[in-house]
Amino acid sequence: MEYYDLAIVGLGPAGAALARQLAGKMRIIALDKKHQSGSQGFSKPCGGLLAPDAQRSFIRAGINIPTHIMADPQIFSVRTIDCQLNIRRNYQRHYLNINRHAFDLWMKTLIPDDVMVYHNTLCQKIWREDNLWHLTFESNAVRHEVKARFIVGADGANSLVRRTLYPEHKIRQYIAIQHWSRDIHPTPFYSCIFDNRLTDSYAWSIGKNGSFIFGGAFPQKDSVQRFNALREEVMKMGFQFGETLKSEKCKVLFPSRWRDFICGKDDAFLIGEAAGFISASSLEGISYSLDSAEYLSNVLSHPTTTANADYWRATRRLRTKLFGKILKSRLLTSPLFRYGIMKSKVFHIDSPKTH
Repeated sequence: MEYYDLAIVGLGPAGAALARQLAGKMRIIALDKKHQSGSQGFSKPCGGLLAPDAQRSFIRAGINIPTHIMADPQIFSVRTIDCQLNIRRNYQRHYLNINRHAFDLWMKTLIPDDVMVYHNTLCQKIWREDNLWHLTFESNAVRHEVKARFIVGADGANSLVRRTLYPEHKIRQYIAIQHWSRDIHPTPFYSCIFDNRLTDSYAWSIGKNGSFIFGGAFPQKDSVQRFNALREEVMKMGFQFGETLKSEKCKVLFPSRWRDFICGKDDAFLIGEAAGFISASSLEGISYSLDSAEYLSNVLSHPTTTANADYWRATRRLRTKLFGKILKSRLLTSPLFRYGIMKSKVFHIDSPKTH
């Protein structure tokens, strides 16, 4: 049985960043369920916007984003729509429009060759034995078992590592649904949509490389019906849907309490959405994935017998920031508060589309 210093489960932005940062410092194995090329395999439903905090992470790492990751057009305003009140406002934003799947694959290419990476691979089981972590997985129809001193769960909302460490822990989960169609709007746009009759989260749309993405996060019960009902609502407000290209669906975490943020124990760690590190107000998670990977990399780069406690302390500011996003979410999803803000026109930039 092969031994590694570190096993990483999941190579989204969090896992890929951690593998890159610790390469050469530890013997690492990483498992990922995506193919390394093409559109096959897992693809996360995501609007594909890179927030300023995520951009700063790349600045700190000295990494530039290649042009093939960028999507057309770059949109620097968000059309905020309240379907219940029939109010529209336009706010400036500084996101980069990206191809999310291409971004995830590119992040994996930054991992040095000395990291043992298994693509298109699903981790089947993990357990702790003799103070080491054991993993089983299947690759190319061959079953493998390895052991490692440390294990990191970077495996998203339905994290196997989190469920193994905290079998009794419950965190609110929603269903993210995205519909891709040909974009037939005269001018591409990005929108943020609220309708408390259908979800106490929010929905979004964005033009991307000739496609129009419409998606949202919905309570698990009747999620598809809720999505379809909201789609009908926005069509009444001028949204147009061309030829259907594809639909996507997955679970997404919706943290609502301080204790929803969990970092790991017993030489096991959680980063990114697996730790609950996702904004309740926007469902943005890439920046928190990159930040938590950076914090954990700093901890594991130095020999220590208190790695879990050190990582918990290192993420305190991040967790505090995310708790603030929970409070912000409660305000944004309150129809009365949202009405007051949108009617005040604070920060609103007038345009022909928001009259």
